[in-house]
Amino acid sequence: MCGRYAASRRPEDLAGVFDVQKWEPEETLAPDWNIAPTKHVHAVLDRPLKGEAALGFPAGGPVRQLRSLRWGLVPSWSKSPEGAAKMINARAETVHEKPSFRRAFESRRCLLPGDGYFEWVTDAAERELEEQGKKKRGRKQPYFVTPADGSVMAMAGLYEFWRDGTLPADHPQAWWVTCTVLTTAAETTPLAGATGGEGPQALADIHPRMPLVLTPDRWDAWLDPARTDPEDLRELLIPPPAGLMRAYPVPTDVSNVRNNGPELLAELDGPEVGTLF
Repeated sequence: MCGRYAASRRPEDLAGVFDVQKWEPEETLAPDWNIAPTKHVHAVLDRPLKGEAALGFPAGGPVRQLRSLRWGLVPSWSKSPEGAAKMINARAETVHEKPSFRRAFESRRCLLPGDGYFEWVTDAAERELEEQGKKKRGRKQPYFVTPADGSVMAMAGLYEFWRDGTLPADHPQAWWVTCTVLTTAAETTPLAGATGGEGPQALADIHPRMPLVLTPDRWDAWLDPARTDPEDLRELLIPPPAGLMRAYPVPTDVSNVRNNGPELLAELDGPEVGTLF
């Protein structure tokens, strides 16, 4: 799954990486090293512009944009946004058939840039106590999963518009634009730098799911709003080549969503919480 991630790149840097043609200064987000559900995140999407914003661009054609969206998808037909925190992820295997995601999958796809994502692993001894009922909840060691070459991680995402009927149409919060991260089965192949020693050797050792990261050769196809055939789109939901990611233990301070800063990504010599593997 993807329940927390980090994104510290500046908008101008992201614009260069993703060939963004339009982004608004008022939507600029500060670097965030501990992004939790319901926060605003940067998203790259292709969509036509309207009014004065469209001047200078081909009429009616999609424009590559960098936008600020709220993480936690609210379907357009929802009566309220209360379930947004539960829709932070969509399974790539079933996204084409689920009512909450089907329409967005066909026409509202995006890329969610990040430095990497966090995942937690329970200490082996405490997990055994937990399974025996001798401990209510085992302590967990956070790991940071990030591209081994230091590049931007582009997670496949969907976005949706929701109208708050309790507010007038001209209210700045009348429309919500929300998003979700697609996930897939975690890789069982070796992580970059895995040596066969202590620590996780594959992403599947950390968690059975992982965000669906798209390589640059698939960005344009994924973002193209003219591609609407579900079967055609499903061909893009292929995990990236093995060995592109590395994972390392980070301070347990990241487990508290109130903590934020680059120190949360500091690589530890070993887990802070027991022996995990």
